[in-house]
Amino acid sequence: MKGSLLFHQALQDCFSVLDSPVWMDSSTTAECRSLEAAVGGAQKMASLTGSRAYERFTGSQIAKLYRTNPERYLGTERVSLISSFAASLFLGDYAEIDFSDGSGMNLLDINIREWVPTCLDACAPGLAKKLGNPVPSHTILGNISPYLVERYGFSPNCHVIAFTGDNPASLAGMRLEEGDITVSLGTSDTVFLWLKKPQPALEGHVFIHPMSWQAYMGLICSKNGSLARERVCADCADGSWEQFSKSLKETVPGNKGNIGFYYFSVEITPPAIGIHRFNAQDEKVSEFSSNVEIRSLIEGQFLSKRIHAEKLGYCLMPQSRILATGGASCNADILQVLADVFEVPVYTLETTNSACLGAAYQAKFGLLFAEGMSFPDVVSTAAPHKLSARPNPAAVQLLCVLETPILQLTAHRTQCKLLPQESQGYPPAGR
Repeated sequence: MKGSLLFHQALQDCFSVLDSPVWMDSSTTAECRSLEAAVGGAQKMASLTGSRAYERFTGSQIAKLYRTNPERYLGTERVSLISSFAASLFLGDYAEIDFSDGSGMNLLDINIREWVPTCLDACAPGLAKKLGNPVPSHTILGNISPYLVERYGFSPNCHVIAFTGDNPASLAGMRLEEGDITVSLGTSDTVFLWLKKPQPALEGHVFIHPMSWQAYMGLICSKNGSLARERVCADCADGSWEQFSKSLKETVPGNKGNIGFYYFSVEITPPAIGIHRFNAQDEKVSEFSSNVEIRSLIEGQFLSKRIHAEKLGYCLMPQSRILATGGASCNADILQVLADVFEVPVYTLETTNSACLGAAYQAKFGLLFAEGMSFPDVVSTAAPHKLSARPNPAAVQLLCVLETPILQLTAHRTQCKLLPQESQGYPPAGR
């Protein structure tokens, strides 16, 4: 590639598909079912690749391309993820896919860290050659390309480390250790887990760990995060977060057996919709008082996260802690409920972009791995996390009574096809 050309000029004729699908695409349901059938069902797919077949994952997208435009597929020399493609730009050659980001394709066996031949064959012919060989996330792929040396003055001795995805990079940026959980409380909520013995399930995801490739990363996404908290705050606390916190203080942990699940849009984990309220007798009810509603929302969100984390293989350890980030992590009363539900202390992070920081940590780790340094060694000089909440032993006992309605909701999916939201006390979003 000539140094006189910009990237977009040099690469404009390189792509066999000009508009590649992104993670929001959901048009591949038929391909997902076909992939699952090829390996023996959804649970078998999860056990092999870490997740049941998802529409946004790469495998089903490749299968759709081959089905709808086989000429384009057959004319493709290389299939890359965004992460490996970005690494290719620095390398000046095809970059290998790393184990961790490759775990989100429904193609990689997370147990033996190799492509699953049955999955490849179910997608399209000759796919293994187009993907290349997956590598550990700390792999040095080679030196930076002469183009970047010439155009931007990089040192010719600059190494390029395998790139990874945003979620694995976020886990690295938040410096999770064995037994830790990160809970990101944003518009949607995300839970990251460090797993030694994962139990892949039909809900949630298991990835190969980016910084310890013999360990695993659990990932649970909840669409109704801060959006649900804001809706309930507006309805029950006149939009005042001070009043919202006051309600949490004025109600007891366990909420006297009352709990609710608030899915204003179709949830990811669990796949549910509607408002579900249960009283102390495990009976469904149509409404709560404002104070009870606020606590039932927060306890329901966090108890659901814990149960789904344990279903993926997470186990509490003596050193376990939660690292909280995202907008709601500044609310001390919400964090106290989080500590009580998980029975571990909660720490907060100052990091505003954990994925970018994690990518930098990954690059440094890749350089120092050959010298015998571990990832904790690499991040040992980083600022410590700030202790924000400790579990209240009395609260932990009171919260135990809420487990039954959560399991009831999880087991009986017919309850998820609920009433219109307007009949449950909440107008549709945007009204």
